[in-house]
Amino acid sequence: MGMVHTVGLVLHPRRDSAEAIETILGWARGRGATVFGLPDEVDRIDCEAVAVDAPTLVEKADLLVSLGGDGTMLRTMRLIAGRDTPVLGVNLGRLGFLAEIDVAELPETLTAIDTHRYSVEPRMAVRATLAGRGVVTAFNDIALVRIPGDGLAAVEVSVQGNAFVRYAADAVIVATSTGSTAYSFSAGGPIVSPTVEAFLVVPASAHSTFSRALVLSADEGATLELLPTSGRLAVEVDGSVEGYLTPGDCLTVAAVPAAAQVVRLGAKSFYERARRKLRVNGSLEIED
Repeated sequence: MGMVHTVGLVLHPRRDSAEAIETILGWARGRGATVFGLPDEVDRIDCEAVAVDAPTLVEKADLLVSLGGDGTMLRTMRLIAGRDTPVLGVNLGRLGFLAEIDVAELPETLTAIDTHRYSVEPRMAVRATLAGRGVVTAFNDIALVRIPGDGLAAVEVSVQGNAFVRYAADAVIVATSTGSTAYSFSAGGPIVSPTVEAFLVVPASAHSTFSRALVLSADEGATLELLPTSGRLAVEVDGSVEGYLTPGDCLTVAAVPAAAQVVRLGAKSFYERARRKLRVNGSLEIED
């Protein structure tokens, strides 16, 4: 007996997902499975998916399918954070790191998942509590970002309660290994395998003498305190502004190991994706 009786859909807000949805619905009909989607997403597309709220989607889905790109995949992972439900990423645009397949591969892939012929790749998240917003979870990064006209991000980083370094920068980024190829990478941080349970603290455009990134164990906690010389900072969670901090405020960030389970079929490795996405063409030899 198959494992997939209910499929939950999460859609990109703009990309055309009609072909992918019809493929999933057709596959589900042939097996007596039910397809769920969020009301504001499936209502804009004339389809048979059952509109349910986010808690019901998370509770009932045996499999979540993200239709879009890495941003949609991150949103799907945040929805399901803390549960063992597998998440399948379907690419509808440019090559990303998180999507596993293209639309044409959907029927074969859904059948493989239904018959347990797949593996999952646990993905770590980082979590913090924001005043007025509650707990926020990120699978790429939580960043304290300078607001134009308000001064630099002047931030003291403490690890396990011990003050370690003070950064003056355009932003200070706390990134997961998954997020090491995103904002952190553009700020000069290292590429980290997504199987590594660690997180990074990376200054972007540092104006301080010490400008190196920190790599912390998932067992360690980091506190970021805004110094008196800091400007007001925006708190970005996976790229979306979720709040603001002012001098004297602190943000404590902790790792959440295996917060989401990403479907992998073994066709492409992380390093193949990174090589293509980041245009890594190999090292150059020095000519004599």
